[in-house]
Amino acid sequence: MSPPYRYDVTRSAASLHDEFGGLAPGTQTATTVSVAGRVMLRRVQGKLAFATLQDGTGRVQLFAPAAGTPRFDDFCDLSIGDWVGVTGEVITTRRGELSVKVTDWVVLAATRRSFPDKWHGIADVDTRYRQRYVDLWASDDARSTALARSRVLALTRRWLDERGFVEVETPVFHPIPGGATARPFTTHHDALDLDLYLRIAPELYLKRLVVGGMERVYEIARVFRNEGLSTRHNPEFTMLELYQAYADYTDMMAVVEELVVHLATTLCGTTRLTYDGRPLDLEPPWPRATMVELIEQHAGVRVDLSSPVDELRRICEDRGVHVEAGWGPGKLVLELYEKTTEAQLWGPVFVCDYPQEVSPLARDHREVPGMVERFEVIAAGRELANAFSELTDPDEQRRRFEDQAALRGGGDEEAMAVDADYLRALEYGLPPTGGLGLGIDRLVMLLTGTTAIRDVILFPTLRPEQGE
Repeated sequence: MSPPYRYDVTRSAASLHDEFGGLAPGTQTATTVSVAGRVMLRRVQGKLAFATLQDGTGRVQLFAPAAGTPRFDDFCDLSIGDWVGVTGEVITTRRGELSVKVTDWVVLAATRRSFPDKWHGIADVDTRYRQRYVDLWASDDARSTALARSRVLALTRRWLDERGFVEVETPVFHPIPGGATARPFTTHHDALDLDLYLRIAPELYLKRLVVGGMERVYEIARVFRNEGLSTRHNPEFTMLELYQAYADYTDMMAVVEELVVHLATTLCGTTRLTYDGRPLDLEPPWPRATMVELIEQHAGVRVDLSSPVDELRRICEDRGVHVEAGWGPGKLVLELYEKTTEAQLWGPVFVCDYPQEVSPLARDHREVPGMVERFEVIAAGRELANAFSELTDPDEQRRRFEDQAALRGGGDEEAMAVDADYLRALEYGLPPTGGLGLGIDRLVMLLTGTTAIRDVILFPTLRPEQGE
């Protein structure tokens, strides 16, 4: 018999527990319902069969006596993973188990592959990621993480909308790679005979919109960076980027702190989390420290941009930090920080004031020469957010783009190119603006206690299977 084209579901598992969860053992309600989902457990005891039906909201027991259950033997032969639709009375068994007493049932889709037992799940990690469609049924953690990610996105949008931010969409195909220092993916448009790049950040388009008078804008953007795989890196990931006119990086500190605290308290009920076996306290205010202060604290050496380049190179090499010819003091200080200090910061902490050399889109620090007004939020030893007082001077931006283009011409595939249209937009005037980029995947990791980015991305990038 072929499966039906549709099935009328009148109750979910969760709604049954909400409505009938307090019934005494042995209760018959005379309420008939229709439910649907997968069979996740099944056992037969003589003339009685029991099954656990799981839908998108939870589980409920199916109670099937031989007398009164159509095709009882076929019901007993159902496979773990089969989709079924069931009609019956809501009852509780003598042991008090809330159940649907089967009076009619139909197979909606039969599984042709062995389904994991719900008690054991999928043991092979690689299989979990490749077959997420199975993992979501076999693992409560996988399902709850996926739902938590959805709630993070919905709550973030609501929070920003309530503060006057406007959600926008900007191009995924860019004619020039820009907005961040990263290696792009390249593609080709046949009709225009044009090479294009998958965006590595939406930043330059969002700031064009501020020039256009949209004073508070944001995008939850899928971005693409042609880099390696790790527990915290996936080539395709999700960023929240927002820009606020008349603001600077101190305003962005308030935005990211308040947003993350709101999400933690709403989703987790507290700002005091546990991550990777260690306490992680998100309670504000988060401490602020400069990059050079933190290097001195964790690497035991005092450096600044006035230090001779040869001395900075020696300090890096003495601490096992790889250096390359042509790196200036700003790049050397950043590498020293990233290799000796960043992973030690449990935080969250605002790491403030970055070298201009490595921050081509940020505005010069108003007090510290050679630095820009930029911060990163570090939590659990990894970057969570990055923000600037945005560079608004088109002449200075052109100079920095040209410096980046020279690096790119010298073989640095992560350096930016000159974006003439963005410079033209700046010439129309960009008001003082604060910008923020927040990694959604890493934020979900923190809020769900997940230590691998692949666990919070439903379909992560993987190496090809053997034989593909």
